[in-house]
Amino acid sequence: MSTSFEHSLWLQHSWVNAKAQVGSDHFAVYDPASGERLANVSEADSAVVSAAVDAAFAAWPCWRDSASSLRQQYLAQWADALYQQRQLLAQIICRESGKVYREAEAEILSCRNTLLWYASECRRLQGEHIGSDNNLQRFTCKQSIGVTACITPWNFPAAAVVVKVGAALAAGCTVVLKPSEKTPLIALALAWLAHQAGFPAGSVNVVATSRPAIFAGALADPRVAMLSFTGSTAVGKHLYSQCAATVKRLSLELGGNAPFIVFDDCDINTAVEGLIGARFYNAGQICVGANRVYVQSGIYQHFATALATKVAALKVGAGHRASSDFGPLIDNAAAERLQAAVDDAIAKGAKRLCGGSADPENPRMYAPTVLSDMQDNMEACHREVFGPVACLYRFENEAEVLARANASPAGLAAYVYTAQQSRLFRMSKQLEAGTIGANATHVFADELPFGGVKQSGLGREHGSQCLEPFLETKSITMGIQTE
Repeated sequence: MSTSFEHSLWLQHSWVNAKAQVGSDHFAVYDPASGERLANVSEADSAVVSAAVDAAFAAWPCWRDSASSLRQQYLAQWADALYQQRQLLAQIICRESGKVYREAEAEILSCRNTLLWYASECRRLQGEHIGSDNNLQRFTCKQSIGVTACITPWNFPAAAVVVKVGAALAAGCTVVLKPSEKTPLIALALAWLAHQAGFPAGSVNVVATSRPAIFAGALADPRVAMLSFTGSTAVGKHLYSQCAATVKRLSLELGGNAPFIVFDDCDINTAVEGLIGARFYNAGQICVGANRVYVQSGIYQHFATALATKVAALKVGAGHRASSDFGPLIDNAAAERLQAAVDDAIAKGAKRLCGGSADPENPRMYAPTVLSDMQDNMEACHREVFGPVACLYRFENEAEVLARANASPAGLAAYVYTAQQSRLFRMSKQLEAGTIGANATHVFADELPFGGVKQSGLGREHGSQCLEPFLETKSITMGIQTE
C-alpha cells in the first residue's frame, strides 16, 4: 500500500482535499516520541461533514438490503487486507500514537480477528416466529438502524475503528467516522483497505478534524440514526445531550477507574505480573487500566517491594526501538495532567518507590512509577490516571475493600487476585463493573461482551450480541386468508 495521506479525507471512495473543496485548512499530526510532524491532514468543516452524511445516507438502502453472504465476504476480505498490510499498519500506529511496535502489530492482528468474528456473526442474524392466532401469523425481523456516526479515540486507534465500523457494516449500516485528531492516519489507511476489500462507495466515510465541534452537524442530522463513541465520560455526557434532540441510538464506552484488588492469600508473583500488564500496557493509556491497586495489609510491603523492583527495570522509549517496554504519553498536556496527579499524591503523603517524573528534555517520556501509601482523598483515586503510574492503597478485609472499590461513579473494569475460588465468585458478582478479571488481566475477547456500568457507558461491544446495537427489531403481524 503506497497511499499518501497528505491533505486527504475519505469520502465516497475518493481522497478529498477539503481546502480545495470548501476552503478549509489543515492540521498537523505529530510523532509523540520525537515531536516530528508526520503529515498534514485536511481539516473538515461543516460542509465536509454534511457531504459525508449525504454519501452514507445515499449508500445505505443498497447496503442494508445486501445479502449477508456478501457482507461476510467483504468483511473477510478486509480482514485479509489488514493481515497482508500488518507491518505497515503497525508502523503507522507506532509513529502517530507512540505505541511500541509489538503492541501495535498485536492491535492489527486483533483487528483481523474481530472482522472475522463479525463476518461469522452477520450470517446469524435472524428473526423469530412468534406463533399463529387464528388467521394471523406473527414474527420479527432484524433490520439495520441506518447511518451510524462513529467517534474513536487515539489510544487504540485501529481497534476502536474496526470494532465500531466493522460491526456497523456487518449489520447493514453505513458509517461516518471521526477519528481522533491525534491519530487520523491509521483510520484513513483502514478506510482505504475497506475500499480495496469491496465495500461500496459511501459505506465508509472518514472526516478528520482538530475541532470536535464541527462534528455536531452529524449529531444534529436526523438522517444519522446512531452514535457509537469511545472516550472520556465528560465528552460522552456532552455527546449524549447532543443526540437527545433526534433521539439517536447510543453506544458509549466511557472512562474507567478500575480497582485491582490483591488479597493476602494470592500468589504474589502472579499478581505482580498481572498488575504490570494491567497498568503499564500502552504506557498506562488504557481505559481498563488498573487505576487503584488495593493490597491487603498482610502482604502490602512485600508486594510493594516486588512490584517496584520489576517496574524500575522497565524502559520507556520510542515505539520503534526493540528495547522499549512502553512508549511515550500522547502529548505534553497528558504529561502535565499525569505529573499533577503524582505531585498531588506526594504532597498528601504518598511515597515514591520508583519513577515519579518525566524526561526533562521530553516530558512525554514518563518514567515507570510506583506510589505507595495512597489515600482515598488524593486526586489519583477519583479520576483515570492515564499513564505509567501504579498507585498502591492498603486495606484490611473484604468488606472494606469492596466498599472502597465500588465507591466510584465509573464501572468499566475491575480485577481481583485471591486463592479462594469462593471469593473469586463472590467478588466477581459484587464488584460494580462491566468487565471482571478474576486472577487474570487479559479481559478482551471477541466472543465476550465488553462495556461499562454506572457512568462508564451504555451498551456492549463484541460478543454474540455485537451487532444488536446497530439493528432494529421489527414486529410483523400478517393476516392469512383461508380458502
